[in-house]
Amino acid sequence: MPIDVRAAAALALAPVLAGKSLNQVLPPMLERVASRDRGLLQQLCYGTLRHYPKLQAELSQLLTRPLRDKDRDIRALLLIGLYQLGATRVPDHAAVSATVDAIRELKKPWAKGLTNAILRRYLRERDALAQNLDEAATAAHPLWLFNKLNKQWSGAAPGIFAAGNEQAPMTLRVNRAKFSRDSYLAQLAAAGIASSPGDIGEQAIVLQLPVDVADLPGFEAGAASVQDEAAQMAAPLLGVQAGERVLDACCAPGGKTCHLLELLEGRCELVAMDIDSERLARVEDNLHRLGLSAQLLVGDATAPPEILQAASFDRILVDAPCSATGVIRRHPDVKLLRRESDIPQLADQQLAILRGLWPLLKPGGSLLYATCSILAEENSRVIDKFLQQGNDVSLHIPEQPWGQLCTHGRQLLPDIHGPDGLFYALLCKAPRAALPSHCA
Repeated sequence: MPIDVRAAAALALAPVLAGKSLNQVLPPMLERVASRDRGLLQQLCYGTLRHYPKLQAELSQLLTRPLRDKDRDIRALLLIGLYQLGATRVPDHAAVSATVDAIRELKKPWAKGLTNAILRRYLRERDALAQNLDEAATAAHPLWLFNKLNKQWSGAAPGIFAAGNEQAPMTLRVNRAKFSRDSYLAQLAAAGIASSPGDIGEQAIVLQLPVDVADLPGFEAGAASVQDEAAQMAAPLLGVQAGERVLDACCAPGGKTCHLLELLEGRCELVAMDIDSERLARVEDNLHRLGLSAQLLVGDATAPPEILQAASFDRILVDAPCSATGVIRRHPDVKLLRRESDIPQLADQQLAILRGLWPLLKPGGSLLYATCSILAEENSRVIDKFLQQGNDVSLHIPEQPWGQLCTHGRQLLPDIHGPDGLFYALLCKAPRAALPSHCA
């Protein structure tokens, strides 16, 4: 029997409060609610996490003492209640009543009175509570990240915070081997799905409202894929030519892999590698749906498998593991789970990946380094350290009409109505006399 959707949201968020990823805990919980409630369950989980720093600061003011660790489900439910009252159109009385009713599913009757009292007190005192919040909590970002973004991106920081607190637009990449963008826009219109061309991607379409992929014309036949517009910049930047050998070194879930193959209609040899075999299975699924093929390989980019011979690739794409600070709106548990101390460790891993992969690149070849981070420590500073490793590497910064030029690359910042925040740097391998024209 399906369980109450707010109780399900609390049971999903409680492990996140204990340090687990939402991607781990939400999918099985979606199976426990009625199909009509799955959209609401996702909204409650994602929305509560997007606003978590603000909600937790408000809840701390409302509680006379902290809840015990074993009652994380109650804390999660209180946060969900505050989210509904402060950031949704659910009528106040309905939000309070439904949240209190969810206690029944959690089998903690003692919390019913507490939940009712906390939510009703919030309604009476919300203005005063808001005045007591610091700037970081008001912006709904953890203090360390709030300070870092204000320092690194000063004038752009308010827009970054705003984007991080809202649901991302649903963006498609049209498979140009099957349709032009204009023809697919017409198909969407015929299906009653409002959409418009993207601003920076030649195959990008932005939907006015998200829809189930099953409702997209020809989706199962490979007509289009869901991919943010910023991520759609990777394949054109790498500039693969027909007949070249390519390594997508951190490929899961495969969006960039498939885009590379689509652009050349499969006329290249592509090895798609990832350290996680389960995530690599998702790449295989995406390739199958689109009718594409690649060699799939489980491997660690810091120490590539011996099967990958030195100087055997013309192009390498490195979509490096990172803080995900440029895609917080899609992964809002970052606001809880990421720590400032993680950033130097990630930067060390990113540098190790570049050093591990560089010997696989042919002289005259190019490597595109990408992250979904907006922090200099993971982007320009990593590239700067790598450039100092020797004289066989140079940086090429393509002139593009999008993003911001950085010291060692180009940065897209998250836009509330537009792309995510991604960083790109194109590295070329000597000898320069043999470099392809785009690296000259």
